[in-house]
Amino acid sequence: MEQTNIPRGVRLGDLVERFGGQLIGNPDLVVSSIAPLDSADASQISFLSNSKLRALAAQSAAAALILSPLDDPSVAATYAGSRIVTTNPYAYFARAAQYFVSLEEQAPAPGIHPSAVVDPSAEVDASAHVGPHVTIEAGAVVKAGAVIEHGCFVGRGAVIGEDSHLFANVTFHRECIIGARGIVHSGAVIGGDGFGFAVESGVYIKIPQTGRVVIGNDVDIGSNTSIDRGALADTVIEDGVKLDNQIQIGHNCHIGAHTAMAGCVGVAGSARIGSRCTFGGAAMVLGHLEIADNVHISSGSMVSRSVLEPGQYTGFYPLAKNAEWEKSAAIVRNLNSMREKIRTLEKTIKKLSEQHDD
Repeated sequence: MEQTNIPRGVRLGDLVERFGGQLIGNPDLVVSSIAPLDSADASQISFLSNSKLRALAAQSAAAALILSPLDDPSVAATYAGSRIVTTNPYAYFARAAQYFVSLEEQAPAPGIHPSAVVDPSAEVDASAHVGPHVTIEAGAVVKAGAVIEHGCFVGRGAVIGEDSHLFANVTFHRECIIGARGIVHSGAVIGGDGFGFAVESGVYIKIPQTGRVVIGNDVDIGSNTSIDRGALADTVIEDGVKLDNQIQIGHNCHIGAHTAMAGCVGVAGSARIGSRCTFGGAAMVLGHLEIADNVHISSGSMVSRSVLEPGQYTGFYPLAKNAEWEKSAAIVRNLNSMREKIRTLEKTIKKLSEQHDD
């Protein structure tokens, strides 16, 4: 008889033992799940990560709250439930939520589905799961605990790392590599040809794309995202990178560790982006640029030059003919010095006017 998942409760004491924090309240209190402040009930735990919601937290019906030391005193004045006090409530919530999900998840059974097509020279670990209608070509390696869902394609000589998860209909081309605990969502294409062409007499001549895509550990790649293989050298995605849906990473790009990009970001070929950077939705990066570590690009911004110092950058500008745009951009860059000159001129005019009146 098939077993169904029955939600399991978690003791607050066990949460604190696992994730840390200071527990104020009953360690034997059992909570069933995590819920928002305004809808949590007496069987659930909630969290406060925005101090503007203190009043809502103080009135929450949740059995327990995760909150910061700064928020705790004002919330505790009227809130009657238990509290877990931690310096980063949002990160604590994320880890706790992962734990709750893990209690109810059923891991896919190890083994290869009969409808899968696996080349005899491919190496598939016995603990890996290969779903229906998967194709794994010659020399590919699927390591321990990996999950490859139905309809995926794993090309010749590709490597899928330990506990990595390819959701349905991912295309993972030849010789590309992903490390441990990676997540690639449906429709993503890893290792398609980069956009490389030479031009002769107005005709485009394709440049073979012979590099790979090399992806580190703990990388998340969203649905319908494309990462192009390198032309000669590799496209590299370092450890901990998080890519949202429908992102384009061009050939020979290098994305530094723990950089995150929101949906529809486009990065042109050979751009080199540092570590711990963030890119808002629909931001664009031109090719062959360098972006330093800890750079944060606002949504919709166009990065048209290298950014060599950390910080927040924003660039919005009306569409115009290129020559006109370049002239306007030059003026904008000089606005500060022009303002100072105008101020000086105004002061001079005022002084001369006062002398004339006298």
